[in-house]
Amino acid sequence: MRVFTAALATETNTFSPIAIDKRAFEASLYARPGEHPLTPTLCTAPITVGREVCAREGWTLIEGSASWADPAGLIARQTYEELRDEIIEQLRAAMPVDGVVLGLHGAMVAQGYDDPEGDFLAAVRDLVGPDVLVCAELDPHSHLTAKRVAAANFFVAFKEFPHTDFVERARDLWAIAVRALKGEVTPVMSVFDCRMIDVFPTSKQPMRGFVDKLYALEKSEPQVLSLSVIHGFMAGDVPEMGTKLIAVTDNSPGKGAALAESLGRELFSMRGTFMVRQVDELAAVDAAIAAPRGPVVIADVWDNPGGGTAGDATVILAELIARGVSDVAVGTIWDPIAVHICFAAGEGAEIPLRFGAKSAPLTGDPIDKFVTVRKLVPNAEMRFGESFAPFGDAAWISFDGIDVILNSTRAQSFDPSLFSVMGIDPRSRKILLIKSTNHFYDSFSRIASEIIYCAAGKPYPNTPATTPYRKAPRNIWPIVENPWG
Repeated sequence: MRVFTAALATETNTFSPIAIDKRAFEASLYARPGEHPLTPTLCTAPITVGREVCAREGWTLIEGSASWADPAGLIARQTYEELRDEIIEQLRAAMPVDGVVLGLHGAMVAQGYDDPEGDFLAAVRDLVGPDVLVCAELDPHSHLTAKRVAAANFFVAFKEFPHTDFVERARDLWAIAVRALKGEVTPVMSVFDCRMIDVFPTSKQPMRGFVDKLYALEKSEPQVLSLSVIHGFMAGDVPEMGTKLIAVTDNSPGKGAALAESLGRELFSMRGTFMVRQVDELAAVDAAIAAPRGPVVIADVWDNPGGGTAGDATVILAELIARGVSDVAVGTIWDPIAVHICFAAGEGAEIPLRFGAKSAPLTGDPIDKFVTVRKLVPNAEMRFGESFAPFGDAAWISFDGIDVILNSTRAQSFDPSLFSVMGIDPRSRKILLIKSTNHFYDSFSRIASEIIYCAAGKPYPNTPATTPYRKAPRNIWPIVENPWG
């Protein structure tokens, strides 16, 4: 067997002012054929897992390019087309192939393309023809369009949020692909539109129980190969935004359709109950101060670079400063200019510095402080499960009992190693202020005495009922109360 694999992925917040070109991919991951590292990024596990599977099966794996950019705004049209065409030409050179196994995100939007993944998958299908297996792993925070479903044999999405399972789901993807290529199964995909958009953390009920039910059904139901929830991505203003259910069966489309609808309607019945309680910055700081011990984690949930925002909001930090709170570590504030200044000044320097709140309105005001540059780390990385997430050149600065990590490559706060790689012991601080909606939970919950979810400022379109969508469907909850009426 000859199988082609590649990855092309990012998550696009169409409301974000941060434009994306090829440099953004190069800052996060751009690997030409055969150059992908041993560890995967969030959306490139099909490549690393494919190496293991094809070596075991004695098959030939042909690797194309792998590109991943940290979430931001619209991708430049030329950049998307260049990256797409690069992979298509690699696939053309690899022909004939028996299968194509891809790593995608699913929430990419480019200038002139509401559905780049649909465009890309259609180009793949046009090239390989109707009989070659085409499948992909998706992030659940994506848009499942009819064009994508028509072009692919099947999709497998991460089940967990935080996405701790992206390698396991790549293994599921490959396991189905191997069985299909050997003629043991015929994967058929059934999709149900849940007519809603919500946030579904699996770190709490009811989504924890729902996902556990999916795992159980995959094991117990005959003909069921995979079940996935496409959560949808509410910051993507595209025509097919929303939550979907995917059932992949062994040539049982009727069973798949019935199961997808049953599960989808069950999910809809629990709408509005999934997200954790959030408080404003005043209540968050009150609770952190009152906590008997640390570290208390304050998660700035909507200034989350993982959702396409800048990650430079200062609303919560300003409240901590105003209250005179100390023993605080902040990870991170994105400010490449401030990082450049710190690197020029050098470790140990004491300098006046303005940082943060440069990207957008309603994210606070820049912070002006006389700071000490404690440590400088070029090309810093933190852990994220089996992967590493770069956050660029980074500077640890301190003032008034507060430590702040400034970074040059936007990245959400995945793991406490964000602090330790900079020389800060996260367990020793009373308060840790981080930027993430829920991906932080798996790792930070292991050291936190308490976690506070804080909604501060308005850097992210987090209220679909009032978000000024131009393209998104209007007949979904909570835009309308009863989309089934």
